[in-house]
Amino acid sequence: MTIEVRPASVFEDVRALLGPKSPGANVCWCLSYRLPSKLNNELRGLARGEYVAGLCRGQPPPGVLAYDDGEPAGWAAVAPRSDTSFARSRKIPHVDDLPVWSLWCVRVRPGHRGKGVSHALISGAVEFARAHGAPAVEAYPLDSGDARVDMTMAYAGLRKNFERAGFTHAADTASVLAGHPRVLMRLDLR
Repeated sequence: MTIEVRPASVFEDVRALLGPKSPGANVCWCLSYRLPSKLNNELRGLARGEYVAGLCRGQPPPGVLAYDDGEPAGWAAVAPRSDTSFARSRKIPHVDDLPVWSLWCVRVRPGHRGKGVSHALISGAVEFARAHGAPAVEAYPLDSGDARVDMTMAYAGLRKNFERAGFTHAADTASVLAGHPRVLMRLDLR
């Protein structure tokens, strides 16, 4: 098994991880935190995938993909916080004025879980942000302790996985997901 993390510039691979089984279905496509609420609600069906295809063609791409022996196995969304809804959030605080990047979604496909893909994604997302000049990376994972988390709602990541990657607790938040509080974790890259 070889896990490789690359920028998410190949739309077909992003679609394999985020796209719906039915092309016209309305799924997140990991746009909920990336877009202003009005635009997110206006983009429906095929337009959502087309928007993501445009992001994949752009610079920088919208995140990173993990490949398990060449097969798309995982996704992590990472971008400057100023380009996300976290810049305006009332529930996720700003620690300071540093132009940090946000890492808000970590997704591993069934069949690839338990192989270290999420750890590789977090590390790869940090390196991606560093390569694009990020002074720090923030994440907003669930602080679930030892409690089990529904896999559908685990997209925010788990605190312990970010701690393993060197992130430290920077602030509590007013955000709760799947019954678990979210915390603001930060990794300084300076």
